[in-house]
Amino acid sequence: MKKFLVIGNPIEHSLSPQLHNYWIKTNNLNAIYGKLEIFESDLPELCNSIKKGELDGLNVTVPFKNTIIPYLDILSGNALRTQSVNTVSLNKGNLIGDNTDIDGFELSIKKMNYDISDKIVLILGAGGVVPSIICALQRMNASKIVLSNRTKKKADHLKELFKEIEIVEWGSLPEFDMIINATTMGLKKNDKFGLNFSLHGGNKLFYDVIYTPFSTEFSEAGNSLDNQNENGFNMFLFQAQKAFNIWHNVEPEINQELIRFLKK
Repeated sequence: MKKFLVIGNPIEHSLSPQLHNYWIKTNNLNAIYGKLEIFESDLPELCNSIKKGELDGLNVTVPFKNTIIPYLDILSGNALRTQSVNTVSLNKGNLIGDNTDIDGFELSIKKMNYDISDKIVLILGAGGVVPSIICALQRMNASKIVLSNRTKKKADHLKELFKEIEIVEWGSLPEFDMIINATTMGLKKNDKFGLNFSLHGGNKLFYDVIYTPFSTEFSEAGNSLDNQNENGFNMFLFQAQKAFNIWHNVEPEINQELIRFLKK
């Protein structure tokens, strides 16, 4: 039986095991998928477990999308471009790091029929998924990408990867057409941004990368003032679909039955 894990810290909120095990069952595969809260010091042992055949693959979430890279042998083009890995597999004895977040984000935007071109996009956060979002926004021809992070050093590091983006101080809310919460703010019930999201009026797109809980301070702001609101649920589905295909060479179906199952 093949064994897969999603690793992160925190990890209890992840729906990845429910999703992947649903697809494993519906596609009659001999595999199982679990989740594990780890520390950075656990990464070498986990990667070695794949090489030894004790594990068959990993999904990687916060805060290890970047720190796992030194333990991998080969990066895909998307992983190399973003210096961010969310899917690890083994091919001919080599550990391969892939990034399916770029496609996941882009497909979620296309599903909304939202046109990014010529839009000003403000990103809150500079964590592991943000390079993927920036890359996707650039592919979709955003006119301007502005980034704000509580720790400016991390934002400046992203500026080295993507020289076209603009960095602003945390607490500043410049004009935007679309705002993305790529922080972990919202995973805990009492998380507060301390930002006034209503400053720029309505008719904006609020996109929360968090998909559980479904309601956060950010999503509530998105639901007000005639703003459009989207959480990270579809991004989660599409990135997982790509990862599943990497491991099993099967493109699993995303349908209403699956969505009802996950939202129970």
